[in-house]
Amino acid sequence: MVEALNKALHQAMEADDRVVLLGQDIAQTGGVFRVTAGLLDSFGETRVVDTPLAEAGIVGCAIGMAVYGLLPVVEIQFDVFVYPGFEQIVVHAARYAWRTKGELPASIVIRIPFGGGVRAPELHSDSPEALFCHVPGLRVVCPTTPQDARDMMLAAIEHPDPVVFMEPKRIYRAGRKEVTDDPPFPLGQANGAPEKILSTARIARDGNDLAIVTYGPTVPLSIQAADRLAHERGIEARVVDLRSLYPIDVGAVTKAASECGRALVVHEAPRTAGLGAEVSSLIHERVMLDLEAPVGRVTGYDAPFPQFANEDDYLPSVDRITAGANKVLDF
Repeated sequence: MVEALNKALHQAMEADDRVVLLGQDIAQTGGVFRVTAGLLDSFGETRVVDTPLAEAGIVGCAIGMAVYGLLPVVEIQFDVFVYPGFEQIVVHAARYAWRTKGELPASIVIRIPFGGGVRAPELHSDSPEALFCHVPGLRVVCPTTPQDARDMMLAAIEHPDPVVFMEPKRIYRAGRKEVTDDPPFPLGQANGAPEKILSTARIARDGNDLAIVTYGPTVPLSIQAADRLAHERGIEARVVDLRSLYPIDVGAVTKAASECGRALVVHEAPRTAGLGAEVSSLIHERVMLDLEAPVGRVTGYDAPFPQFANEDDYLPSVDRITAGANKVLDF
Protein backbone atom coordinates (compact mmCIF):
# COMPACT_ATOMS: atom_id res chain seq x y z
CA MET A 1 0.00 0.00 0.00
CA VAL A 2 2.87 2.40 0.77
CA GLU A 3 4.28 1.93 -2.71
CA ALA A 4 0.82 2.28 -4.29
CA LEU A 5 0.23 5.59 -2.51
CA ASN A 6 3.66 6.80 -3.57
CA LYS A 7 2.89 5.80 -7.16
CA ALA A 8 -0.40 7.72 -7.06
CA LEU A 9 1.23 10.87 -5.70
CA HIS A 10 4.00 10.66 -8.29
CA GLN A 11 1.51 10.21 -11.13
CA ALA A 12 -0.68 13.06 -9.92
CA MET A 13 2.27 15.43 -9.54
CA GLU A 14 3.62 14.46 -12.94
CA ALA A 15 0.24 15.03 -14.58
CA ASP A 16 -0.61 18.34 -12.92
CA ASP A 17 1.80 21.03 -11.69
CA ARG A 18 -0.84 22.27 -9.25
CA VAL A 19 -0.43 19.22 -6.99
CA VAL A 20 1.68 20.20 -3.96
CA LEU A 21 2.58 18.11 -0.90
CA LEU A 22 2.89 19.51 2.64
CA GLY A 23 3.72 17.83 5.94
CA GLN A 24 6.21 17.12 8.67
CA ASP A 25 9.31 15.26 7.46
CA ILE A 26 7.76 14.38 4.11
CA ALA A 27 10.52 15.85 1.94
CA GLN A 28 14.01 15.07 3.21
CA THR A 29 12.91 11.97 5.14
CA GLY A 30 10.15 10.81 2.81
CA GLY A 31 7.65 10.66 5.64
CA VAL A 32 7.67 8.52 8.78
CA PHE A 33 6.14 5.65 6.79
CA ARG A 34 8.06 6.55 3.58
CA VAL A 35 4.91 7.23 1.56
CA THR A 36 6.53 10.31 0.00
CA ALA A 37 10.00 8.80 -0.44
CA GLY A 38 11.78 10.04 -3.58
CA LEU A 39 9.23 12.71 -4.45
CA LEU A 40 11.50 15.55 -3.34
CA ASP A 41 14.15 14.40 -5.82
CA SER A 42 11.57 14.17 -8.59
CA PHE A 43 9.66 17.42 -8.03
CA GLY A 44 11.76 19.72 -5.87
CA GLU A 45 11.30 21.59 -2.61
CA THR A 46 8.66 24.00 -3.94
CA ARG A 47 6.25 21.10 -4.47
CA VAL A 48 7.27 18.76 -1.64
CA VAL A 49 7.37 20.98 1.42
CA ASP A 50 8.68 20.10 4.88
CA THR A 51 6.59 22.05 7.38
CA PRO A 52 6.97 22.96 11.06
CA LEU A 53 5.19 20.94 13.75
CA ALA A 54 2.00 22.97 13.40
CA GLU A 55 -1.01 21.11 12.04
CA ALA A 56 -3.33 24.12 12.15
CA GLY A 57 -0.77 26.02 10.09
CA ILE A 58 -0.27 23.14 7.66
CA VAL A 59 -3.98 22.72 6.98
CA GLY A 60 -4.56 26.48 6.94
CA CYS A 61 -1.83 26.95 4.34
CA ALA A 62 -3.31 24.13 2.27
CA ILE A 63 -6.73 25.80 2.33
CA GLY A 64 -5.19 29.06 1.12
CA MET A 65 -3.37 27.18 -1.65
CA ALA A 66 -6.60 25.48 -2.71
CA VAL A 67 -8.50 28.76 -2.82
CA TYR A 68 -5.68 30.13 -4.97
CA GLY A 69 -6.12 27.21 -7.38
CA LEU A 70 -3.52 24.65 -6.30
CA LEU A 71 -4.27 21.03 -5.35
CA PRO A 72 -2.52 20.51 -1.99
CA VAL A 73 -2.11 17.11 -0.36
CA VAL A 74 -1.45 17.32 3.38
CA GLU A 75 0.14 14.55 5.43
CA ILE A 76 -0.77 14.42 9.11
CA GLN A 77 2.07 12.36 10.53
CA PHE A 78 -0.08 10.38 13.01
CA ASP A 79 -3.83 10.26 13.69
CA VAL A 80 -3.92 12.18 16.98
CA PHE A 81 -1.79 14.96 15.51
CA VAL A 82 -4.78 16.04 13.42
CA TYR A 83 -6.60 17.50 16.43
CA PRO A 84 -4.73 20.85 16.40
CA GLY A 85 -5.80 21.19 12.76
CA PHE A 86 -9.38 20.06 13.39
CA GLU A 87 -10.77 23.59 13.49
CA GLN A 88 -9.25 24.45 10.12
CA ILE A 89 -10.71 21.29 8.58
CA VAL A 90 -14.27 21.47 9.91
CA VAL A 91 -14.78 25.24 10.12
CA HIS A 92 -13.01 26.30 6.92
CA ALA A 93 -12.15 23.47 4.48
CA ALA A 94 -15.52 21.76 4.87
CA ARG A 95 -17.51 24.98 4.46
CA TYR A 96 -15.84 26.85 1.62
CA ALA A 97 -18.02 25.37 -1.12
CA TRP A 98 -21.18 26.14 0.87
CA ARG A 99 -19.94 29.56 1.96
CA THR A 100 -19.08 30.64 -1.60
CA LYS A 101 -21.95 28.90 -3.42
CA GLY A 102 -19.50 26.50 -5.03
CA GLU A 103 -17.10 29.11 -6.39
CA LEU A 104 -14.26 28.14 -4.01
CA PRO A 105 -14.56 24.44 -3.16
CA ALA A 106 -11.21 24.14 -1.30
CA SER A 107 -10.07 20.98 -3.05
CA ILE A 108 -7.55 19.48 -0.63
CA VAL A 109 -6.61 15.97 0.48
CA ILE A 110 -5.73 15.35 4.12
CA ARG A 111 -3.84 12.08 4.55
CA ILE A 112 -4.07 10.54 8.04
CA PRO A 113 -2.24 7.32 8.96
CA PHE A 114 -4.53 5.90 11.66
CA GLY A 115 -5.19 3.03 14.03
CA GLY A 116 -3.17 0.68 16.19
CA GLY A 117 -1.32 -2.55 15.73
CA VAL A 118 2.15 -1.10 15.09
CA ARG A 119 3.31 -0.83 18.72
CA ALA A 120 3.41 2.97 18.65
CA PRO A 121 3.54 5.10 21.83
CA GLU A 122 0.62 7.04 23.28
CA LEU A 123 -1.11 9.53 20.95
CA HIS A 124 -0.09 7.60 17.83
CA SER A 125 -2.86 5.00 17.46
CA ASP A 126 -6.31 6.63 17.50
CA SER A 127 -9.13 6.09 15.01
CA PRO A 128 -10.79 9.52 14.63
CA GLU A 129 -12.69 8.85 11.41
CA ALA A 130 -16.19 9.22 12.93
CA LEU A 131 -15.38 12.81 13.95
CA PHE A 132 -14.93 13.74 10.30
CA CYS A 133 -17.87 11.67 9.06
CA HIS A 134 -20.09 13.91 11.20
CA VAL A 135 -19.05 17.03 9.26
CA PRO A 136 -21.06 18.04 6.16
CA GLY A 137 -18.79 19.12 3.32
CA LEU A 138 -16.08 16.53 3.89
CA ARG A 139 -15.56 13.21 2.19
CA VAL A 140 -13.94 10.47 4.27
CA VAL A 141 -12.41 7.45 2.56
CA CYS A 142 -10.28 4.48 3.60
CA PRO A 143 -8.57 2.04 1.19
CA THR A 144 -7.59 -1.47 2.22
CA THR A 145 -5.81 -2.78 -0.89
CA PRO A 146 -2.87 -1.37 -2.85
CA GLN A 147 -5.01 -0.95 -5.97
CA ASP A 148 -7.71 0.93 -4.06
CA ALA A 149 -5.07 3.08 -2.37
CA ARG A 150 -3.64 4.13 -5.71
CA ASP A 151 -6.97 4.67 -7.45
CA MET A 152 -8.66 6.43 -4.54
CA MET A 153 -5.73 8.80 -4.02
CA LEU A 154 -5.85 9.89 -7.65
CA ALA A 155 -9.61 10.35 -7.41
CA ALA A 156 -9.33 12.27 -4.13
CA ILE A 157 -6.80 14.71 -5.57
CA GLU A 158 -9.06 15.45 -8.53
CA HIS A 159 -12.24 15.72 -6.45
CA PRO A 160 -13.52 19.27 -5.82
CA ASP A 161 -14.49 18.54 -2.21
CA PRO A 162 -11.97 18.25 0.64
CA VAL A 163 -11.18 14.57 1.21
CA VAL A 164 -10.01 13.11 4.51
CA PHE A 165 -7.95 10.12 3.40
CA MET A 166 -7.65 7.59 6.22
CA GLU A 167 -4.68 5.25 5.74
CA PRO A 168 -4.67 2.11 7.93
CA LYS A 169 -1.07 1.99 9.03
CA ARG A 170 -1.36 -1.62 10.25
CA ILE A 171 -1.72 -2.81 6.64
CA TYR A 172 0.69 -0.35 5.02
CA ARG A 173 3.05 -3.27 4.42
CA ALA A 174 0.83 -6.26 5.21
CA GLY A 175 1.23 -7.81 1.77
CA ARG A 176 1.96 -7.23 -1.88
CA LYS A 177 -0.42 -7.15 -4.84
CA GLU A 178 -0.13 -6.05 -8.44
CA VAL A 179 -1.26 -2.48 -9.15
CA THR A 180 -2.22 -1.38 -12.63
CA ASP A 181 -0.31 1.55 -14.05
CA ASP A 182 -3.24 3.20 -15.84
CA PRO A 183 -3.05 6.99 -16.22
CA PRO A 184 -5.05 9.19 -13.83
CA PHE A 185 -8.73 9.32 -14.73
CA PRO A 186 -10.21 12.82 -15.17
CA LEU A 187 -13.22 14.05 -13.25
CA GLY A 188 -16.28 14.41 -15.41
CA GLN A 189 -15.42 11.33 -17.43
CA ALA A 190 -18.58 9.69 -18.77
CA ASN A 191 -18.18 6.55 -16.68
CA GLY A 192 -17.73 8.60 -13.51
CA ALA A 193 -14.80 6.48 -12.36
CA PRO A 194 -13.37 8.88 -9.75
CA GLU A 195 -16.77 9.40 -8.12
CA LYS A 196 -17.45 5.68 -8.19
CA ILE A 197 -14.20 4.68 -6.52
CA LEU A 198 -14.72 7.30 -3.83
CA SER A 199 -18.28 6.34 -2.95
CA THR A 200 -18.84 2.62 -3.49
CA ALA A 201 -18.21 -0.34 -1.21
CA ARG A 202 -16.24 -3.42 -2.27
CA ILE A 203 -17.25 -7.02 -1.68
CA ALA A 204 -14.04 -8.42 -0.20
CA ARG A 205 -15.51 -11.92 0.31
CA ASP A 206 -18.79 -13.31 -0.96
CA GLY A 207 -21.37 -15.23 1.03
CA ASN A 208 -25.07 -15.27 1.90
CA ASP A 209 -25.30 -16.36 5.56
CA LEU A 210 -23.90 -13.30 7.35
CA ALA A 211 -22.92 -9.79 6.24
CA ILE A 212 -19.78 -8.44 7.93
CA VAL A 213 -19.50 -4.70 7.26
CA THR A 214 -16.09 -3.24 7.98
CA TYR A 215 -13.27 -1.05 6.68
CA GLY A 216 -9.55 -0.38 7.04
CA PRO A 217 -7.39 -2.57 9.24
CA THR A 218 -10.25 -4.88 10.25
CA VAL A 219 -11.02 -5.98 6.69
CA PRO A 220 -8.27 -8.66 6.57
CA LEU A 221 -9.24 -9.81 10.08
CA SER A 222 -12.90 -10.06 9.06
CA ILE A 223 -11.95 -12.17 6.04
CA GLN A 224 -9.96 -14.50 8.30
CA ALA A 225 -12.92 -14.75 10.68
CA ALA A 226 -15.22 -15.51 7.75
CA ASP A 227 -12.89 -18.26 6.58
CA ARG A 228 -12.91 -19.73 10.10
CA LEU A 229 -16.72 -19.68 10.18
CA ALA A 230 -16.79 -21.51 6.86
CA HIS A 231 -14.39 -24.15 8.15
CA GLU A 232 -15.98 -24.61 11.59
CA ARG A 233 -19.68 -24.13 10.86
CA GLY A 234 -20.17 -24.17 7.11
CA ILE A 235 -21.26 -20.52 7.32
CA GLU A 236 -20.42 -18.35 4.32
CA ALA A 237 -20.04 -14.71 5.37
CA ARG A 238 -20.02 -11.78 2.98
CA VAL A 239 -17.38 -9.19 3.91
CA VAL A 240 -18.30 -5.67 2.79
CA ASP A 241 -15.36 -3.25 2.70
CA LEU A 242 -16.97 0.19 2.95
CA ARG A 243 -14.05 2.11 1.36
CA SER A 244 -16.14 5.30 1.61
CA LEU A 245 -16.90 6.16 5.23
CA TYR A 246 -18.79 9.31 4.29
CA PRO A 247 -20.91 9.07 2.29
CA ILE A 248 -21.66 5.42 3.07
CA ASP A 249 -22.70 3.17 0.21
CA VAL A 250 -26.15 2.57 1.70
CA GLY A 251 -27.25 0.37 -1.18
CA ALA A 252 -24.38 -2.10 -0.82
CA VAL A 253 -24.74 -2.27 2.96
CA THR A 254 -28.50 -2.79 3.04
CA LYS A 255 -28.39 -5.23 0.11
CA ALA A 256 -25.85 -7.40 1.94
CA ALA A 257 -27.81 -7.30 5.20
CA SER A 258 -31.10 -8.04 3.45
CA GLU A 259 -29.76 -10.95 1.40
CA CYS A 260 -27.88 -12.49 4.34
CA GLY A 261 -30.54 -11.84 7.00
CA ARG A 262 -27.87 -11.25 9.64
CA ALA A 263 -25.22 -8.54 9.95
CA LEU A 264 -22.17 -7.70 12.02
CA VAL A 265 -20.28 -4.39 11.96
CA VAL A 266 -16.56 -4.36 12.80
CA HIS A 267 -14.21 -1.44 13.37
CA GLU A 268 -11.22 -0.52 15.48
CA ALA A 269 -12.54 2.80 16.80
CA PRO A 270 -14.38 3.04 20.14
CA ARG A 271 -17.90 1.65 20.17
CA THR A 272 -20.03 4.60 21.31
CA ALA A 273 -21.04 6.86 18.38
CA GLY A 274 -18.59 5.02 16.14
CA LEU A 275 -19.30 4.40 12.48
CA GLY A 276 -20.76 1.01 13.37
CA ALA A 277 -23.67 2.73 15.10
CA GLU A 278 -24.53 4.58 11.89
CA VAL A 279 -24.26 1.42 9.79
CA SER A 280 -26.42 -0.50 12.25
CA SER A 281 -29.03 2.25 12.22
CA LEU A 282 -29.11 2.35 8.41
CA ILE A 283 -29.69 -1.40 8.27
CA HIS A 284 -32.42 -1.38 10.94
CA GLU A 285 -34.20 1.59 9.36
CA ARG A 286 -34.27 0.16 5.86
CA VAL A 287 -34.32 -3.64 5.98
CA MET A 288 -35.26 -4.61 9.54
CA LEU A 289 -38.04 -6.91 8.35
CA ASP A 290 -35.47 -8.94 6.38
CA LEU A 291 -33.32 -9.54 9.47
CA GLU A 292 -33.33 -12.69 11.59
CA ALA A 293 -31.31 -11.08 14.40
CA PRO A 294 -30.29 -7.60 15.57
CA VAL A 295 -27.15 -6.17 14.00
CA GLY A 296 -24.07 -6.96 16.10
CA ARG A 297 -20.94 -4.88 16.65
CA VAL A 298 -17.31 -5.75 17.36
CA THR A 299 -15.25 -2.63 18.05
CA GLY A 300 -12.55 -1.05 20.13
CA TYR A 301 -13.46 -0.14 23.68
CA ASP A 302 -14.72 3.16 25.10
CA ALA A 303 -11.32 3.97 26.56
CA PRO A 304 -8.18 5.77 25.42
CA PHE A 305 -6.00 3.59 23.24
CA PRO A 306 -3.70 1.68 25.63
CA GLN A 307 0.06 1.51 25.74
CA PHE A 308 1.46 -0.88 23.15
CA ALA A 309 1.98 -3.73 25.63
CA ASN A 310 -1.81 -4.00 25.98
CA GLU A 311 -3.01 -3.02 22.52
CA ASP A 312 -3.77 -6.61 21.47
CA ASP A 313 -6.38 -6.75 24.22
CA TYR A 314 -8.00 -3.56 22.92
CA LEU A 315 -8.06 -4.23 19.17
CA PRO A 316 -10.67 -6.40 17.46
CA SER A 317 -9.11 -9.78 16.71
CA VAL A 318 -10.10 -12.77 14.62
CA ASP A 319 -11.26 -14.45 17.84
CA ARG A 320 -13.42 -11.47 18.87
CA ILE A 321 -14.90 -11.09 15.38
CA THR A 322 -15.68 -14.81 15.22
CA ALA A 323 -17.31 -14.66 18.64
CA GLY A 324 -19.38 -11.64 17.58
CA ALA A 325 -20.45 -13.44 14.44
CA ASN A 326 -21.46 -16.53 16.39
CA LYS A 327 -23.55 -14.40 18.74
CA VAL A 328 -25.48 -12.96 15.78
CA LEU A 329 -25.81 -16.36 14.11
CA ASP A 330 -27.11 -18.02 17.28
CA PHE A 331 -29.58 -15.30 18.25
